[in-house]
Amino acid sequence: MIELRPVRIVALDATPLSVPLREPFVIATGRMDATRAALVTITLEDAAGNRAAGLGEAAALPPVTHEDQPDLLRAVADARARLVGATLSDLAAADVTLAAAFSDSPVARAGAAGALADAWARLEGRSLHALLGGDVPPAPLTTDITLPIGAPAYVAGLARSYRAAGFSCFKVKIGRDFRADHAVLRAVAAAVADARFRLDANAGFTARDALALLDLLAGDALPLECFEQPCARDDLAGMAEVTARSPVPVVADESFRGADDLTRLVDARAAHGVNLKLAKLGGPAAAVALGRVARARGLSLMAGAMVETRVGIATMAHVVAALGGVEWVDLDTAFLLASDPFAGGYSSEGARLFVEPGLGAGVRLLPRL
Repeated sequence: MIELRPVRIVALDATPLSVPLREPFVIATGRMDATRAALVTITLEDAAGNRAAGLGEAAALPPVTHEDQPDLLRAVADARARLVGATLSDLAAADVTLAAAFSDSPVARAGAAGALADAWARLEGRSLHALLGGDVPPAPLTTDITLPIGAPAYVAGLARSYRAAGFSCFKVKIGRDFRADHAVLRAVAAAVADARFRLDANAGFTARDALALLDLLAGDALPLECFEQPCARDDLAGMAEVTARSPVPVVADESFRGADDLTRLVDARAAHGVNLKLAKLGGPAAAVALGRVARARGLSLMAGAMVETRVGIATMAHVVAALGGVEWVDLDTAFLLASDPFAGGYSSEGARLFVEPGLGAGVRLLPRL
């Protein structure tokens, strides 16, 4: 870990971050029509009196997260008195301080951790990925694009439009009815000849149904890259059964929310990889640390997001850069939004993301007209 100058938190605030989506985001366990996040801002000051402000996104996705937007705003307000005035010496100490202040709100903690790391990097004159321990320039990232649960013709139409925009890898939401899911996947394959697929059941299947879908897909010879969270969060036996029999890597998402979960997954042989997300792991520094541990224990990595704006996506792109890359990039949700209230952080060409050089995560809030 790099040596940092001590800093003091001089301000902490949060405002609602509700951006409409282009299309409803429908998964096995719920639906969203707009982001349900909080934009967290933190201002830090060093011993010389220099100050810098940073942005972080606390992204709720009920019921995947038990927190919703009002809970996030309340958690930040409650933590303000405890955190303003606190002196921090390094990122590890900062994570301990934030974990104590947000003990009942991991999503709010993640937003605060992102804002803090962004501000600290700016104060240090560094990029966020350098602050997190990255030692090489970020490589371009190629992301998938998410297709929600829906009727075959509707989902195939979305896939066709995304292909025209430069996306060829589709993360397809499934998990309610494997036969209906099979019909959707075949429709997308028919609509986009070079489509590649990542399946995401969001914990919606039993092992039996997950394997039944894989059997059906084997007959279609669709190019599958991975199968994310086929079974319920606590159904490690089911996850292990699918992992043992799946022809493609199984990635744990809902079943992976921290170090203890990582140990359980490895011991149960219940996944080939894990999905790193800021909202569930506690922010960028925690995501990098857990990513390194997961890799050391033989697991592959996916970089994912909740339904996040440019703030969360840019922060996670810096996490990927600090890790030296990951096997699967799933940083697409800013493309799903009807508007973008932010600028900077990265540029994009179709499915490719290019982390921009600069201080912190590089994202700024655009002025309202």
